Amino acid sequence: MTDKENAIQCIKDEAQAVLDLIAKIDDNFDKAVDLIMHCNGKVIVTGVGKSGHIGAKIAATLASTGTPSFFINPLDVFHGDLGVMSKGDVVLAISNSGQTDELLRFIPMVLHMEIPIIAMSGNPQSLLAKYSTCHLNVSVEKEACPLNLAPTSSTTATLVMGDALAVALMNKRHFQPQDFAQFHPGGELGKRLLTTAQDVMITENLPILTPEMHLGEAIILVSKGKLGLGVAIANDTIAGMITDGDIRRAMEKWKAEFFDRTVSDVMTLSPKTVSPQTKISEIQKIMNKYKIHNVLVTDANNRLLGIVDRYACIL
Repeated sequence: MTDKENAIQCIKDEAQAVLDLIAKIDDNFDKAVDLIMHCNGKVIVTGVGKSGHIGAKIAATLASTGTPSFFINPLDVFHGDLGVMSKGDVVLAISNSGQTDELLRFIPMVLHMEIPIIAMSGNPQSLLAKYSTCHLNVSVEKEACPLNLAPTSSTTATLVMGDALAVALMNKRHFQPQDFAQFHPGGELGKRLLTTAQDVMITENLPILTPEMHLGEAIILVSKGKLGLGVAIANDTIAGMITDGDIRRAMEKWKAEFFDRTVSDVMTLSPKTVSPQTKISEIQKIMNKYKIHNVLVTDANNRLLGIVDRYACIL
């Protein structure tokens, strides 16, 4: 086989191993979700070798999607880390064979503390499965490795089962984008969902007009503001807004009479406004829906506090 053919076969083998998991989802999966949902402590994921690497990723996924979780190597437990566990926790133990010696020596300590064990292995008859509260079967027909030795399909199947567990828990918890953002405040999604109008709004040198102002004077103020708009203020509240487009259309319509017209002749009486606490993600939706480039930030009395433009929403 060529290198390309080997790659394709590997992907096919691992994809099939993942699809085969569907038939293995049974009541044990529901029980595992229920155990974690009613856990008053944390989920402690453990495993050795490749299973340990997969376990660390599963723990990270659970933790970032609303389930307090972390990974611990069972070898570390024998050297003082047993104190991280307490009654009320749940242990997720991962071993493809279900017979890993280091993991099995760790199990009696967990049982003694009356901590439930969710086992994830490829052997439902293993000692790990026997002593677990529930067992998630991640067995595979064969490894993608041509020697059927190196953990390939089995580690992929285990990883996917972990993702399935995390997704089921997200749905149970009604986990929302806002929740995700709180666990990922440094990412793009986190910034969009946590940043508010008051964080990015322009507050200085705002293009303030009056409804009675002639359009010739208004053009100058709109140009100086560099936002492509002017806000008409009357009695300290917003009376309307004009844009570059409004001005161009007015020029085409009135021609020589243009300079005799006032802001009130062309302004939009109900411009789109948001509160200072409005999330940038919501402002983006408003801009996209109404095909606009700016929104006005106002207080409860419709007084102008600032302006958010489209560029401020690009985080």
